[in-house]
Parts: sequence; C-alpha cells; structure tokens
Amino acid sequence: MSTSKDVVPPLPASAPRVAPSPLARWIGRSVLRLGGWRVVGEFPDQPKMVVIAAPHSSNWDGIWGFAAKLALGLEIRVLGKAQLFRWPLGPLLRRLGVIPIDRSAPQGTVGQAVELIRRSERIWYTLAPEGTRKRVERWKTGFWKIAHDAQVPILPAYFHYPDKVIGLGPPFRTSGDMDADLAALRQWYRPWQGRHRGTT
Repeated sequence: MSTSKDVVPPLPASAPRVAPSPLARWIGRSVLRLGGWRVVGEFPDQPKMVVIAAPHSSNWDGIWGFAAKLALGLEIRVLGKAQLFRWPLGPLLRRLGVIPIDRSAPQGTVGQAVELIRRSERIWYTLAPEGTRKRVERWKTGFWKIAHDAQVPILPAYFHYPDKVIGLGPPFRTSGDMDADLAALRQWYRPWQGRHRGTT
C-alpha cells in the first residue's frame, strides 16, 4: 500500500519486474527524493504495453526515468543499435534492458519490436515518440505501428519539469486511424512541459 511519502506508485501484478534488489530500489528512491521528483498516476495491470515518454527535451529525462525504474523494480525494454553491443558496453546495456537491433534485417525496426513483444510473456517496451531532444513538428510513428501490429495498449508517460513529476496517463488503444490517434495523444500531452521547452 502506498503512502504520501512514496515517490513511486505500486506496480500491478502483471508488470514485468527485475530480480529483487533492495539496494537498487533505495538508490532509485533516494535520487528521486534528492531531486524533488516523484511518479504520479497508476500503472495499468497489463503484461504487455508500449510505453511512450514525452516531452523529451533533456538528457536529465533519462536520469530521472532510470531512477524511477530502479525505485519501482521495473523491467523495461528498449531497442539499441547492434553496433553498440561490442565490449565493454554490451553486458551493461543488456543489464539495463537494452536489446540489440539489426537495422539491416528485412522486417525492419518495427517488425523486430513487434516480434519481440509477441514472443514475450511480459514486456513493457519503451521509447520517446519525438525521437530526439530537439523540438519537432511531427512525432515518429514507429511506436504507434508497434502497438497496433502487436495489439497491445500504449501507456503515455510524461515529464513535467515545473512540478518535477513523471506522470502516467490512461492506457490508449489504437483505433486503426493513425493520424487521429497521434493527434489525440499529442493533444493529451499539451499541458506538460519539458526542461527546455513546452511539449510538441
């Protein structure tokens, strides 16, 4: 049961978890508390999701996001270029939940992500829809295609720097109309502000 002192909400039963590590969770919670950050909202009880995080305007997003991951004891997955997995980065990246991707594969990045989700019993696949820290007029569409093809919900998460909050929205199901879905998601993100600029 959570309390007002908690900086992260509880995880639901279906959430993918890492092996229990009280030290890692303490470190994550301590970083969030020292920075004045907290995670608000409720995680849906879903074993498979595509989690998107925006606005992405600073490298600090990764620090607070990783601290939240440690504090929660949550296992999340992201794809990284296969070239990054040469020694000595490979073992570290795998421990952090990064999965090597072959950009020359016939099925492409989206196809590899979809296949990964389909064959996994539990997986929360995470990415930034903007694809960059710079301001963009259009989001990348890969996250929508992955969620739609894998038939899993999208969980929108946001960084709101004025209140030092990582927030969770309601799960979003794709409708088949990508343009309408992207417009609805971007409208939902409109109030949240990144470190260096407003949301896109």
